[in-house]
Amino acid sequence: MSSSDQQEPQPIPPLQVFYCQICTFPPEYCEFGSSLTRCKEWLQGAHSQLFDKYYSDEALQSKIGTLSLEAQAKLEKDTAKKEAKAEAKADAALKKKMASQVSIKRIERNKRKHVTAIHGLEAFDVDLKKASKFLAQKFATGASVTKNAQGQDEIVVQGDVSDDVLELIESGAGPLKGVPAHNVVITEEKKKKAQE
Repeated sequence: MSSSDQQEPQPIPPLQVFYCQICTFPPEYCEFGSSLTRCKEWLQGAHSQLFDKYYSDEALQSKIGTLSLEAQAKLEKDTAKKEAKAEAKADAALKKKMASQVSIKRIERNKRKHVTAIHGLEAFDVDLKKASKFLAQKFATGASVTKNAQGQDEIVVQGDVSDDVLELIESGAGPLKGVPAHNVVITEEKKKKAQE
């Protein structure tokens, strides 16, 4: 047998999977997510032929035809309950995020040396390592992520840069965008004098 007699198998092209923009599931699995109503609205507006395939009256009747009336009612009730729970959870997360505060603390090390500690950024989905690297490059100083006395992660920047950090947050620069400026508090901590 020569190599010209054997045909190489044709490579199988990759599958193109279409995902819902609301729940990130494929459209046929949106019903298992917590936001079916919003998924249906999006699918109807964006891809009406897929909506007709999965959620038209005929498609729903063929799916539900095997269920009893009691099971249909229970299914609809459970779906509404799931959606309400997911919306309440999203609202609670948003309220918690808006109630969170970012604290910028200027701490005196020696008579003229200071460090700036920033904590509370993680509530606004800021990557602390990226933010500390950004601040270190911006101010040409050392910056690191450490745990404070309460056990929370904070960014410690060498030098008195508290006002500059506030300006960066207000302008939404780099990884600090998304932090509302009205949730920022600047405090100052002086070193206690040793008792003689």
